[in-house]
Amino acid sequence: MYLRNAVQKNIDNGKKDGETAAPLPPLPVLNCSCYHSCPEGTVNNTCPTTGYCFTKIEEEESGAILRTSGCLGLEGSDFQCRDTPVSHQRRSIECCRDRDYCNDYLNPTLPPPRHTDFVDESIHNMALLISVTVCSSILALILIFCYFRYKRQESRARYSIGLEQDETYIPSGESLNDLIEQSQSSGSGSGLPLLVQRTIAKQIQMVKQIGKGRYGEVWMGRWRGEKVAVKVFFTTEEASWFRETEIYQTVLMRHENILGFIAADIKGTGSWTQLYLITDYHENGSLYDYLKSTTLDTKGMLKLAYSSISGLCHLHTEIFGTKGKPAIAHRDLKSKNLLVKKNGTCCIADLGLAVKFISDTNEVDIPPNTRVGTKRYMPPEVLDESLNRNHFQSYIMADMYSFGLILWEIARRCVSGGIVEEYQLPYHEMVPSDPSYEDMRDIVCIRRLRPSFPNRWTSDECLRQMGKLMTECWAQNPASRLTALRVKKTLAKMSESQDIKL
Repeated sequence: MYLRNAVQKNIDNGKKDGETAAPLPPLPVLNCSCYHSCPEGTVNNTCPTTGYCFTKIEEEESGAILRTSGCLGLEGSDFQCRDTPVSHQRRSIECCRDRDYCNDYLNPTLPPPRHTDFVDESIHNMALLISVTVCSSILALILIFCYFRYKRQESRARYSIGLEQDETYIPSGESLNDLIEQSQSSGSGSGLPLLVQRTIAKQIQMVKQIGKGRYGEVWMGRWRGEKVAVKVFFTTEEASWFRETEIYQTVLMRHENILGFIAADIKGTGSWTQLYLITDYHENGSLYDYLKSTTLDTKGMLKLAYSSISGLCHLHTEIFGTKGKPAIAHRDLKSKNLLVKKNGTCCIADLGLAVKFISDTNEVDIPPNTRVGTKRYMPPEVLDESLNRNHFQSYIMADMYSFGLILWEIARRCVSGGIVEEYQLPYHEMVPSDPSYEDMRDIVCIRRLRPSFPNRWTSDECLRQMGKLMTECWAQNPASRLTALRVKKTLAKMSESQDIKL
């Protein structure tokens, strides 16, 4: 009987999953006694049966191994004597009926874990790992995106005021000069309050376009009947707009020879954006435009030169104190970036490339934009890339080289002995109208040439001194160039000797 049961097990084990094993052959009805591991209701741990004795072991969900023995009825025993797994447990059963208590000698063993269990668990673990990794990556990307968006919004928070915000009330009698004087007397020293700026920007009427450059357009506008200049930046020039606005709103920046700042604003909807910079309007336009159409006497020449260097001197000077002003270098000085006022004096404009000197940390605050200066006005140390970018004085001296060229442009238009030269840009006879870096490097750095002086200057004391002054401004060695303060003092003495009041 024991052998017969073992054969049946081999038959069953040889079947593939899902197949039904052949039933045990019918046996004659016999009476036998079996060892019973559950004594309740039994005598001496035994039980009588007309079927089979069995011993079974199974692994519980907790991992514990449970062994049981007992009796099986004849009916249905061919099914009960199979190693049938229950749920996720493993079990093994052996049956016998060849003698009394035969099951006490049976020793079933657990089958090895099914391969699919390991596969299922591995797949489950892998899926869990992938899910956690993907979710973590997405969360990290969202956090990074939110951080940079926050930093970007924070950097423009000073200017980007909600579009739906109500206008600030400005009394009808207030002029721009009144508002600016009030802001100056209030002690802020850094321009109009932002809500006032925004209100002015919203109320401006654009009249006509008066200029266009690589940064955007310049319009003449009106605010309550007063003319203003509106510089509209391309959206690609946001860095220049931001920098220029920041420089203009520097404490103690306002000066009669620096273009008067009124307001800055971002206008737009979801589909378009405009970056506005609103300043004083000067109908004479740039110094470049003015010199092309106007000749000068000695007084006019000295007024243009002295006012220009006064603005540059204020820009270059650091003012110490609780509300101090940092030293600032322009980095793009040229006649097109100086404006001529009605009274014949100049003011400096276009500060989008300016750099500040932070004296507390001895650092140069360089604007994060891709624009560079104008090649025709670049000093040799910029053209040959020898300028020390970490030394602020290098930028100051670079400005002085450019200013020397501007003095040359002004002096050529001064009449002496009834003679005057037509307006020309510096190096006009040496390089093309739109010179390359190589063109300028060859003339300025390698050949060390500078604009030539007309012969008539030698016979006019004021023009001769102007020639000497510009020569000392555009020296090849930056350390040999005059400072803005020294040029200002020299021009003041020249005016005094000519009995000219500036």
